[in-house]
Amino acid sequence: MHKSGFVNIIGNPNVGKSTLMNALVGEKLSIITSKAQTTRHRIMGIVNGEDFQIVYTDTPGIVNPHYKLHESMMDFVGSALQDADLFLLVTEVGESFKNQKVLQRVIDSNVPVILVINKIDLSDQSTIQEKIDYWQKQIPRAVVVPCSATEGFNVNTIFDHIMSFLPENPPYFPKDELTDRSMRFFVSEIVREKILLNYQKEIPYSCEVAVERYEEGEGLDRISALIYVERDSQKAIIIGHQGKSIKKLGIEARKDIEEFTGKKCFLELHVKVLKDWRNSDRALRQFGYEGD
Repeated sequence: MHKSGFVNIIGNPNVGKSTLMNALVGEKLSIITSKAQTTRHRIMGIVNGEDFQIVYTDTPGIVNPHYKLHESMMDFVGSALQDADLFLLVTEVGESFKNQKVLQRVIDSNVPVILVINKIDLSDQSTIQEKIDYWQKQIPRAVVVPCSATEGFNVNTIFDHIMSFLPENPPYFPKDELTDRSMRFFVSEIVREKILLNYQKEIPYSCEVAVERYEEGEGLDRISALIYVERDSQKAIIIGHQGKSIKKLGIEARKDIEEFTGKKCFLELHVKVLKDWRNSDRALRQFGYEGD
């Protein structure tokens, strides 16, 4: 008997969905920062055992769209609602689900639900119990699991519940695959993560990263990436005085890329202005926000 299924992870921004997925997969596939809207794409992480294959999908945090970019992000959430064998609905103690329409679609579906209350290390027992009771009433069929993805608390419990719900199917992907994404994608995400960590206010949300060149060598990979911004003033901030900011960004990104690939790399970063790219259908297609 072989079990396989799609486990789609859904929730508000900033509830630790990506941290949870990385903990379940055992690899850092989704970028993680304390800022909302870190995840923009639908990212798969594949876990294989002798008699099972779990295909995790991390989706963007649910937002009310202000740009065409946000609309594309919510399209990824919509597709995740359609093809799930199991929902991991992630929330945290101090927040309620923002998009009632999405929540209702999950409630009305026949798909099993594991409701994860994340970040319980930041709360107390009585508050956690209140939330458990609340969600059990909201979705009676759900298995409610309090969790701390950063501390690894109850991650194994979530995995055990996933295995109990997983349907009998042959594997959907080759057993040696970890993700459906290319190395170029992960390099661009690593650079974008460092932008989120190093810059403030609107700057990270106005940036997109595209890998222009990726040449693999025996001991060294050569990578060239373009950071797109919407205005000249943002370009100046990314570069910084005498190029110090982009140099720091490059050093931090290179270190993580080398850790991810297990190889040395030469990373070259440039900045280009692409006005109003978040509302441009052409730019969004170029950056892979349609047809994922």
